Amino acid sequence: MKIDLEISEPVNFGSGDHQYLVQKAAIKGTSSKVDQPFTHSSRDKPQEAIKYPHSKHRDAANTYAVQISEDITPSESLTSPPNPFNDMSVRRGFIVKVFIVLSVQLLTTIAVISVFVFCKPVKKWITTVPWFMYALMPAVMVVVIVLACCRDVRRQVPVNYILLALFTLLEGLLLGSMSVFFKAEEILWAAGATTVVTLSLTLFALQTKWDFTLLNGVLFVFLAVLTIYGIIAVIIQSYWVHMVYAALGTLVFSLYLVMDVQMMIGGHYHYEVDPEEYIFAALNIYVDILNIFVFILNLTVR
Repeated sequence: MKIDLEISEPVNFGSGDHQYLVQKAAIKGTSSKVDQPFTHSSRDKPQEAIKYPHSKHRDAANTYAVQISEDITPSESLTSPPNPFNDMSVRRGFIVKVFIVLSVQLLTTIAVISVFVFCKPVKKWITTVPWFMYALMPAVMVVVIVLACCRDVRRQVPVNYILLALFTLLEGLLLGSMSVFFKAEEILWAAGATTVVTLSLTLFALQTKWDFTLLNGVLFVFLAVLTIYGIIAVIIQSYWVHMVYAALGTLVFSLYLVMDVQMMIGGHYHYEVDPEEYIFAALNIYVDILNIFVFILNLTVR
């Protein structure tokens, strides 16, 4: 199109003022002519104004040749930032890091629990010093809150590894202190069942087309209800209430395990963990596995 208009004041093309120019040109008809013609092309930039020197027969007002294109707007041309998980090497490296860190955590926890279960002097000492287990609980909570809430801390090497190692050691000591009140056979059965459940749910999370990451809010509600039910179970002291609580806890953290595994592998799921958050991903899966172990261990009690 060709438009010959005289503009005496600035025109804001971003606010849609050019539409008024088009309407004005339509009213004037085709009688206007432009000093230097131009052609419309889809390759030209949208909403572009070119200023030509005004000729002698025009008045003092500046003369503009306005070219309006129906191409995409600047907002449509904006592209979303590339997803780092689209690179398969980045994703594989992230998953390998998570599983290496997780394996070290689990092996360390198993070794610490074994000392408490099979070493009679340590087991006897824990039974005579019950405050040791209760003193570990706030320490574990403080470290896990720092790792979960302070993103800069858990991304900073070697601080993140030091805090993760401290949390793993404290968690192992806490579970070891709890394990002295159970029989060795019950602990072995619970460990074996936890291993089977973890492997089965991990394979299920890798193969299923269901997106469990969408259940993040729902699982948080279930966790809040489970916490309230646990307080009730402590007060009532009923065997069946205790069993129901242990079964519900196993179910909730099994769902959490599937969700965290899907968030780790990323890809076509709604939510995923950033490649730099391998400590956070390993921490989530580690906590899920330990909670499954604790609830299954409570199910073995008669």
